[in-house]
Amino acid sequence: MSVIPVTSCGSASAGHTTLDWRARTPYNRDEDWLFASPEKLGQQPYWPDSALRKAVRPGAVRAGIVKHIGWHTFRHSFATLLKANGEDVKVVQESLRHANSRITLDVYTQGLMPTKRRAQGRVVKSLLAPNGPTPGTSVAASA
Repeated sequence: MSVIPVTSCGSASAGHTTLDWRARTPYNRDEDWLFASPEKLGQQPYWPDSALRKAVRPGAVRAGIVKHIGWHTFRHSFATLLKANGEDVKVVQESLRHANSRITLDVYTQGLMPTKRRAQGRVVKSLLAPNGPTPGTSVAASA
């Protein structure tokens, strides 16, 4: 196992949150796991299924989320948010470690409701235009 300093988390807010967690956990030495399992006295991390069962799913219930939550839920959400933030498809693909971008676009990302509504609004606007949609022009051009 190689040790990764908790200060190298990629962003100031993530680093601050991680350092705050480290200050509150009894397992806060450099060689300890970030999310050390109390059942294993900090010698091993939480098992992923245990973390889902004991923390993530109860947190989702408290937040009023009734859908099933699993680790892939986070992958789908991460991909969708990256795409919604305008990240290049290749960046999203590589962040998820997919072999090709088709998997990323077809399976992992979703159109967000505001974006879909704007797209539908442009189509309706084009259809309701005095002369209707003109062949050979894009709907976006008439928006």
